[in-house]
Amino acid sequence: MLGIVKKIFGDQNEKEIKALRPIVQKTNVLEQEFEKLDTDQLQARTAQLRERLAKGESLDDILPEAFAAVRVAARRTLGQRHYDVQLMGGAVLHQGKIAEMQTGEGKTLVATLPVSLNALSGAGVHVVIVNDYLARRDTQWMGSVYRMLGLSVGCLQHETSYLYDPEQGEKEGSLKGLLAVPRRLAYQADITYGTNNEFGFDYLRDNMAVDLAHKVQRGHNFAIVDEVDNILIDEARTPLIISGPAAESTQVYHTFARLAPQLKEGGDFTIDEKMRAISITEDGISKVERLLNVVNLYDPANYHMAHYLENAVRANALYKRDRDYVVKDGEVIIVDEFTGRLMPGRRWSDGLHQAVESKEGVKVQQETVTWATITIQNNFRMYKKLAGMTGTAFTEQEEFWKIYHLPVVVIPTHHPMVRAAMPDKVFKSQDGKWKAVTQELADLHDKGRPVLVGTTSIETSEKLGELLRKRGIPHQVLNAKFHEKEAGIIAQAGRLGAVTVATNMAGRGTDIILGGNPVDRDPAEWEDEHKKVVTLGGLHVLGTERHEARRIDNQLRGRAGRQGDPGSSQFFVSLDDDLMRRFGGDRIKGFMDWAGLEEDVPIENSLVSKSIEQAQIRTEGYHFDVRKHLVEYDDVVNKQREVIYGERNKLLAGADLKANVRDMVHREIKALVAAHMPGEEAEKWTLEELVKVVRAIYPLPEKFGKEALSKMSLVETEELLLQQADVAYEQKEKELGSESLRVVERLVMLRAVDVHWVEHLTAMENMRMGIGLEAIGQRDPLVMYKRQGAEMFIETQEHIARDIVRAIYHVQLQPAAQQQSAQQAAPQRQQAAAAPARQEARSPVGVGAPRPSGPMAVRKVGRNDACPCGSGKKYKKCHGT
Repeated sequence: MLGIVKKIFGDQNEKEIKALRPIVQKTNVLEQEFEKLDTDQLQARTAQLRERLAKGESLDDILPEAFAAVRVAARRTLGQRHYDVQLMGGAVLHQGKIAEMQTGEGKTLVATLPVSLNALSGAGVHVVIVNDYLARRDTQWMGSVYRMLGLSVGCLQHETSYLYDPEQGEKEGSLKGLLAVPRRLAYQADITYGTNNEFGFDYLRDNMAVDLAHKVQRGHNFAIVDEVDNILIDEARTPLIISGPAAESTQVYHTFARLAPQLKEGGDFTIDEKMRAISITEDGISKVERLLNVVNLYDPANYHMAHYLENAVRANALYKRDRDYVVKDGEVIIVDEFTGRLMPGRRWSDGLHQAVESKEGVKVQQETVTWATITIQNNFRMYKKLAGMTGTAFTEQEEFWKIYHLPVVVIPTHHPMVRAAMPDKVFKSQDGKWKAVTQELADLHDKGRPVLVGTTSIETSEKLGELLRKRGIPHQVLNAKFHEKEAGIIAQAGRLGAVTVATNMAGRGTDIILGGNPVDRDPAEWEDEHKKVVTLGGLHVLGTERHEARRIDNQLRGRAGRQGDPGSSQFFVSLDDDLMRRFGGDRIKGFMDWAGLEEDVPIENSLVSKSIEQAQIRTEGYHFDVRKHLVEYDDVVNKQREVIYGERNKLLAGADLKANVRDMVHREIKALVAAHMPGEEAEKWTLEELVKVVRAIYPLPEKFGKEALSKMSLVETEELLLQQADVAYEQKEKELGSESLRVVERLVMLRAVDVHWVEHLTAMENMRMGIGLEAIGQRDPLVMYKRQGAEMFIETQEHIARDIVRAIYHVQLQPAAQQQSAQQAAPQRQQAAAAPARQEARSPVGVGAPRPSGPMAVRKVGRNDACPCGSGKKYKKCHGT
């Protein structure tokens, strides 16, 4: 069956490649024509392509000419000419697909082709990179290509933003060629580089702005995502969030941090390693009740205690120092489980991070409340066209298609791939595996062959580093603790006898050149070393543990064998490794015991390798389900988000708010009349209460009392109240002036929308956490979530209108303060958000559902920080009230 599937997809991929060959041929012919043009003529030709687009031609019509121009510009500025296979990759990206290209095939250069082509439309192109360093590097590196074509390039960084400008930018250091500019100008550029967090948070902040001038983005036209599997899959397990602090005592975390170690696994609680969850047993509950001196831990009055208890036990039993996090400078810093890099400022949610802080005895920071949120999936699905590139996408093609409607096309390599993939060596125990790994590295080092060792955690990399030190083997340890030196260390991993120990995908995006980095070295010396390394077989990649996802293993393998270089890869696996322990390792260990194999004697068996692959496939399926559920639930909120953000944009764009306010007032009065006059019988009319309620909204004449109302019918009373509402509003307009009242209307409506939207998000999140209980009653939790969510959203809209009606007649404008706020808003916008924070994902299906262990990106804002909405006020005086 698997062979049939591969044959089908292989045939389809071949058809895709065959369809690209005519594009390559046309580009090759046109290249000769473009080579004859000088720089001015090349820019003029690019301008002509813009004009042709404006006159109705399509991007496909001008593609060969645009690609030829980029090819010529790259050769002149970088000394690099796009290979034919790179042209194919560029065409695939332009078509809105994922191009799978092997490591070393030049994906960064490939992106210049579709980026330049689509930038000619003038609608903007976003190039999404995995981190700030690479976003800045690629802007500087490829900026000269775009500049020769007359295209402008912007770069988003966490602290500020830049335009590529070699003449005006910084002359030295990491900012060479970059000119600091307001963020809006970086987005106005034809091409904008940045991380997915920067693009996502700017979108959320734009939809909290109180003035159009404070918005920086100009739409979602086309995005190319580098390392697309990392961003659209690994990062997509949890949403982007902008949050603020909540008033919460931190002492309670210390109480439960002292209590958690007193509970014993097996007796007081159980661990589900696959789901990464814990369950408190009856004995455990009784013990905790005695220790806390409470009668019933799960009484509604004590419910918060159960939440703190669960977090404290999870922090103590499941979250390990130097694996899941490190403690640095008195802070708990999360380690990204996929890259092994530190994520400073990022936090787990639901109080888990506070529980870990208490466990480690560092200062406990407050929890937060959510202002705005969006999933990575829905953020990227806003783009009119989306594309991506990576070396490992084929194993995840089902998810790319189902979630993003992105097909995967595997691009041929420029040179034949000669890397050897050696079978796994499976050991009985961890000790046996590490002995074998150390011996293997000693043998390879003695021969002079460079080795890159892949580990899954900081703890493991440092453990192996210590073993190598004891054996006297020179080596470099590259993990999240030394990420500043990452590029420099990884660039030299191809030198003779080099042993480089790295966590997971460390160094991804940096080439490992056989013989080492030739920069600042004697060419003859480097050439000699390069030949020796090639003769020895090139770089050898040694994996010390299989990852949950096959593509992560493939990414590690892909560090060797670039551009036709020789190389090899092999994994050393122990039956005690996390993946093997969770999926059938005991059965294999039983076989090894029966066979009498020693702990350091490996087995190489196709059935064992197949068992490992099946375990990975099951894990991948589980994580896919988690992400799919997350999207299904966020789709409910996403539709509501579109409505709210659409209304906000109308407010900012200067819609006829007077008419809107008048309609809201009329609806509210009609609702009040209906509520206070349920029938035609006079004795049921609560006239005094009605007048009292209406007077709280707008002023009524003194004669407007019970006696006057008693002589009128319900219809007449309603009409009179509506007329008086309009009179009072006209009076308000005369009092403030038409222009000032328009400002008041906008601010009041924005405030009402923002306050209730935040409350609605919180309510939806709380409902989602408990909606899984609906399954007990044989009801689909997702269907119930949609139904109840729709009802809650209608109520939220009613509350928004009600607040606007009750505020609009009483608000007074302060022109001087308002003017000052507007002046302060722009410069303070850049400082509004603190460092990005990571939070653990909450279950997408409610109580009892598996919780993904992935992180959540969050921007946190302090009460005295500038409000991210751009008002210029402190958070506590604006959205924080």
